[in-house]
Amino acid sequence: MPTSPTESPTSTASRRSPQHVAIIMDGNGRWAQARGLPRFEGHRRGVEAVRGAVRSAIALGIPYLTIYSFSSENWSRPAEEVAMLMGLLRRWLRNDLAELHGAEVKVRVIGQRAGLAPDIAALLDEAESLTRANHGLNLTVAFNYGARQEIVEAARSLAREAAQGRLDPARIDIEIFASRLGAPDVPDPDLIIRTSGEQRLSNFLLWQAAYAELVFLSIHWPDFDRAAFESALAQFAGRERRFGGAGGATPVKSVS
Repeated sequence: MPTSPTESPTSTASRRSPQHVAIIMDGNGRWAQARGLPRFEGHRRGVEAVRGAVRSAIALGIPYLTIYSFSSENWSRPAEEVAMLMGLLRRWLRNDLAELHGAEVKVRVIGQRAGLAPDIAALLDEAESLTRANHGLNLTVAFNYGARQEIVEAARSLAREAAQGRLDPARIDIEIFASRLGAPDVPDPDLIIRTSGEQRLSNFLLWQAAYAELVFLSIHWPDFDRAAFESALAQFAGRERRFGGAGGATPVKSVS
């Protein structure tokens, strides 16, 4: 049901709030360029927006949040910018992990870890280990992540099991395939938000996004705040999710 003129985004979202929101955080560089600032400042402000998004998700009662922090294709950026992004990741983990843990946030990381700097790999492991038993927001960080590679790795895992005689290929179905993905216990995203006006998924959660609602915001990521979050939730609340049916259908679950 569309939002009526007398309803606020918050009241609408509280009626039909997504269980899992995933965000493609786009536009740090363009935000900085528009202000005559170095790209580093855009990325730094983007980290602040991440903090705000996590706090907003907690306040809005969203159980699962996934952020696309660094794609496997981002390594093609200039070496100086990549080094800057790695430095920001290090600082974010070192400075924010205690707050996340104190807020009962459970952190997990999906993506390739082979070839990462040892200290970054150790920080990712520490974040997951420290927060594993937490029962608050489930925060998934897609780092050095690409959905095509994730799907290939799942197929490779199933092929190995089949070749070893541990899995009958005839048994492979949606649930079994999904169980080999990076975070099989996390439900598929209900809502994917992308900032900066671009309207594509950019190799993000391609399998899991099969029935996600997509919201594209024109603002750049550093300007993403609680109001922008609530605006996206209001758009989600105004849509009828049919999952390929005629209305009121139940989605096909990707994990058993």
